[in-house]
Amino acid sequence: MKRVWQGVLGALLVVASIQARADSDALWRIIDTRCVPHQEQQGTPAPCAQVDLSQGRERGYVVLKDINGPLQYLVMPTARITGIESPAFIAPNAPDYWGEAWEARRFMAEKLGREIPRERVSLAVNSKYGRSQNQAHIHVSCVDPVVHQQVEVLKDLVPVGQWKTLPVKLSGNRYLARRVNAATGDRVGVNPFRLIAEGIPGARSEMERYSLGMLVTRFGDGRDGFILLATRADLLSANRGHAEELQDHDCRILENR
Repeated sequence: MKRVWQGVLGALLVVASIQARADSDALWRIIDTRCVPHQEQQGTPAPCAQVDLSQGRERGYVVLKDINGPLQYLVMPTARITGIESPAFIAPNAPDYWGEAWEARRFMAEKLGREIPRERVSLAVNSKYGRSQNQAHIHVSCVDPVVHQQVEVLKDLVPVGQWKTLPVKLSGNRYLARRVNAATGDRVGVNPFRLIAEGIPGARSEMERYSLGMLVTRFGDGRDGFILLATRADLLSANRGHAEELQDHDCRILENR
């Protein structure tokens, strides 16, 4: 009976996600018919801000200015990868798409015309049921000011090496959190997709339900690092698995700075 009920919930989530989509291949067409061909044939990434094919198209990525918000960018594989549920993200030799997304915050600063404090930038990838596109994309944008304040209060309670449920909801939903210390050169240094699959019981078999976010902080011990945040789509709690809710594409957190 439990499996039947889970199947019903999954079906309802699929219906909800389909209804939320207009043209779910729009991003893929921009990559496949515009950015990559323009880079290969003309040496310019337009309309993307960057096209990196240094490791070939199967391991490449693009950076594209999103139509929402003044500073939001998307980092996307140049290979056809649908989303967080793709085995390509947790393969042993998977490209470091997450690390490239963190580096892409420089485009936000260039667009703004000044440096942006690292702790005001966030990353997010939505679940299958919380996204509108069927090409994997990582949102690079400002963190929501309220979420930022909440996580700052809780940051030193977040453990290294394991996921822990936060005692408060973020943007109305329950999140698991995990601390990651910054690697050399401020790189993330880990594969967050694999940390979900290997560190959260049962997640590997239902990765499509998970959504992932990342905030940046300096911990109480003086170390710079990251807080990974994972939430699971669940119809009963009205959670679509939409970690993008942790972000503020209007970038209010940069006001008066």
